[in-house]
Amino acid sequence: MSARILLSGTSGLLGTALRQTMTRREIRFLQLVRSPGGEGTLLWNPGRTPAFAHPEALEGCRAAIHLSGANIAGHRWTASYRRTLLTSRVESTRALAEALTHLRYPPEALLVSSAVGLYGNGGDAELDEGNQVGDGFLAELCEKWEAAAEPARKAGIRVVHLRTGVILSPRGGALAKLLPLFRMGLGGPIASGHQWMSWISLHDAVEAILFLLERRSLRGPVNLTAPEPVTNAAFTRALGKALHRPALLRVPAFALRLAMGEMANQTLLASQRVYPNKLTHAGFHFDHPRIDQALAALLGRTDR
Repeated sequence: MSARILLSGTSGLLGTALRQTMTRREIRFLQLVRSPGGEGTLLWNPGRTPAFAHPEALEGCRAAIHLSGANIAGHRWTASYRRTLLTSRVESTRALAEALTHLRYPPEALLVSSAVGLYGNGGDAELDEGNQVGDGFLAELCEKWEAAAEPARKAGIRVVHLRTGVILSPRGGALAKLLPLFRMGLGGPIASGHQWMSWISLHDAVEAILFLLERRSLRGPVNLTAPEPVTNAAFTRALGKALHRPALLRVPAFALRLAMGEMANQTLLASQRVYPNKLTHAGFHFDHPRIDQALAALLGRTDR
């Protein structure tokens, strides 16, 4: 029987979908949890030293996938919430990476969640894994997040940073929040609508992670985005078309800044035209490479 995969962050949108897919495919895994769970779980607290009361349970896992972290867009970026974001991402990654390095039989690979927010506001520039870190809190957070896995890399573990774009699913995330407004005909572009949006369907994000799990030649940053990024205006048109609703009510930038503060500038108003060059060159097949195709697949059953 194959060795288990270590999973963290299995309660989030991506983690839940990954866990469900692995269960269907009978891929064995061990979930990291912060409160006592049932069989197949291991208790940890990345805020404490040591993070694991029973680290021996980690022995023999063939790989680890770390997706834990507080929601970047789930709260206004107050000083307190910035600390929460740093703690939940940077400290948890460092705690796991260091724990893995002390094992007698460490995993072959560590796949760690990151975000395309690392590139900052790129305007119309085409961005790939070779681009430098951008400006702003989100870019700095992602940079520290990725650096926290350095102990694992130095120990010879293959580290992959999953620089994920906007994950599209009607079950959660940005799309789920937009659907009620768009179904009522109240959707529309954000500000000018010219800013680029790098996205990926939930299905393709899960498949890409499982693909990377087996591709031993791939390491370092990997963009988890569809091969065809779109402007916000194009996304708005595609979503309105998929729902058979008008999408003409523009959301002014000042209203977003008033409601969300700096987070608006670095998320909804930022332009990130990101391409998944490493995945593409490695031969990964996207089932949903185009936004119209993705939305038709995601909404086809629920909006007929």
